Amino acid sequence: MPGHTEDHSEPSATSRARWGKLSRSAADQSFLAGPQRRLSDLFRAIAIFFEFLRGFRALHFVGPCVTVFGSARFGEDNHYYRLARELGAKLTEAGFAVMTGGGPGIMEAANRGAMEAGGFTLGCNIKLPVEQQPNRYLHKWIEFKHFFVRKVMLVKYSSAFVALPGGYGTLDEIFETLTLIQTKKISSFPLILMGRDFWAPLIEFIEARLLSNATIAEVDRDLFLVTDSPEEAAQHIREVAIRSFGFQEVTRDKPRWYLFER
Repeated sequence: MPGHTEDHSEPSATSRARWGKLSRSAADQSFLAGPQRRLSDLFRAIAIFFEFLRGFRALHFVGPCVTVFGSARFGEDNHYYRLARELGAKLTEAGFAVMTGGGPGIMEAANRGAMEAGGFTLGCNIKLPVEQQPNRYLHKWIEFKHFFVRKVMLVKYSSAFVALPGGYGTLDEIFETLTLIQTKKISSFPLILMGRDFWAPLIEFIEARLLSNATIAEVDRDLFLVTDSPEEAAQHIREVAIRSFGFQEVTRDKPRWYLFER
């Protein structure tokens, strides 16, 4: 895909709409607008169940995997794109598949680095009012209608999470993952923030506001690692995976046709 230089100007209305910043589908607006007719909500719940089931069946056999979060707006010439590409390669060398949201930018870079290093890549794409196309560095991808279903898949099938610079969506993914770790809904999963300069104000806010006002505990500050080194990130993830999950002993299950698996 052709790259572009980093642009700090305000994105156009068309660009914002493309990534779901301005509009949502009429169906999503209806879904989030409060109670609907009981039968309508029942059918929607059934459809969401099958969306979950489709994700479970598609991703169950991916093996040890790391999810990479980050902005869709960075091109090939951007420093963070290059950092994500190197990270994808290092994660592959450490023995992990690399999963992203399946789009361009940081997601493409991480998938690209993994594929170029001979690794397995996955994407959990999201349907938006203006279509987001899966990047070309994916061995396997699945498309979701609902953001919350997609986020469950990104978390459920990962042994660790790495967040590079991004916008509202990336922040949402970071803090939801942190909350799951803090409340022990998921346990001992590494979360790594890459790009010290970019994340420095956020870390300062966490320490100066949340920690100082005791809205989080001292141990909660240690739930994530900040680094600029893809090698350090991959090594940290591998060490935790070996210690906590017996990573070296992990084997992949075989799909069973009678369970509608492939």
